[in-house]
Amino acid sequence: MLISARRLRRCQFLQLLSTCFLLSLMCMLIQEDNNVLSHIKSYSYRYLINSYDFVNQSLSVLREKSDGSIRFRYLLNNKHKCVSEDVLLLLFVKTSPENRRRRDIIRKTWGNEEYIRSQYNANIKVVFALGVDGDLMKSQFQKELVAENKIFKDLVQQDFFDSFHNLTLKLLLQFGWFNSYCQSAKFMMSADDDIFIHTPNLVLYLKSMALIDIQDFWIGRVHRGSPPIRRKNSKYYVPYEMYPWASYPDYTAGAAYVVSRDVAAKIYEASQTLNTSLYIDDVFMGICANKMGIVPRYHLFFSGEGKAPYDTCIYSKMMTSHGHLDDLDYIWKEATDPKVKALTSGFWGGLYCKLKNMLLLCKIGYADSYPCLAALS
Repeated sequence: MLISARRLRRCQFLQLLSTCFLLSLMCMLIQEDNNVLSHIKSYSYRYLINSYDFVNQSLSVLREKSDGSIRFRYLLNNKHKCVSEDVLLLLFVKTSPENRRRRDIIRKTWGNEEYIRSQYNANIKVVFALGVDGDLMKSQFQKELVAENKIFKDLVQQDFFDSFHNLTLKLLLQFGWFNSYCQSAKFMMSADDDIFIHTPNLVLYLKSMALIDIQDFWIGRVHRGSPPIRRKNSKYYVPYEMYPWASYPDYTAGAAYVVSRDVAAKIYEASQTLNTSLYIDDVFMGICANKMGIVPRYHLFFSGEGKAPYDTCIYSKMMTSHGHLDDLDYIWKEATDPKVKALTSGFWGGLYCKLKNMLLLCKIGYADSYPCLAALS
């Protein structure tokens, strides 16, 4: 009995110690801006409530009073870009006035319309969406942009200030321009100018989707149950006054996503009835889509924040990769080399790449680009 009593006291002591530890941990977590607690709250909203009708109702405004209907003036516009053409994909690249070098590299690599037309028998249109740099009348950038547009005829610019906090205005520019000037395009894509897009892979995939006349199509890197960032030192900070709820509706990362023609029209329609003060553009699009009953689809080869590995087996299925500035020429040459298809096709090529991709994507501490599950696809 003495031994049993000692064991009992030892167990009680361990239970008390464990309880104290858990309570201390909870006290650390229960802070307004704590990241872990924010995610717990957001997932509760996402998977228990699983409805954002209250968000739609709260952010809705009368159409005649909608701030989304404000018409910014076009300073540069190539409204005849899609006229009388059968366009598979309208590809909007979000850029800034000073990023001329990025635009030039994109035009020569993954945004090369002539290459896609000649090699893949597909018509894509690439346009760059941007605002203005500082004082419009005194901006040297503006003069340079006018000259650049005379050469390439691919800039679409409105007279709002080009900044991070105006990204929602840039989103409205894209969907508004599509709705006004390129409704014939079967698909629309939005991408940042530091993204690499494997346009041959993307075009072949979209051509297969076009054959079945797919509807309600929206693919990208999907974020589900994400919480608003409440840390004031973050560029993604959103105050409670702007968005008081614990979770965002599902959305795709704004770095790169694709929608079908019908979805683009619905997003534009919803944007005209929602308050556009939320400056996180991909979240705003998620709110618009949620209002129209559109659900995003997770594509395994749309990149996360990390840069995809440089490897032939990755290139064979790559759609996008994030964080490319000085290596676009290199990765374009490597990814479109005919040897990629030769080395990765067939039974043995497919088996080899599954094993290789598992080594590349399924290791601990790997900087997120594609999930481990992509290795098995």
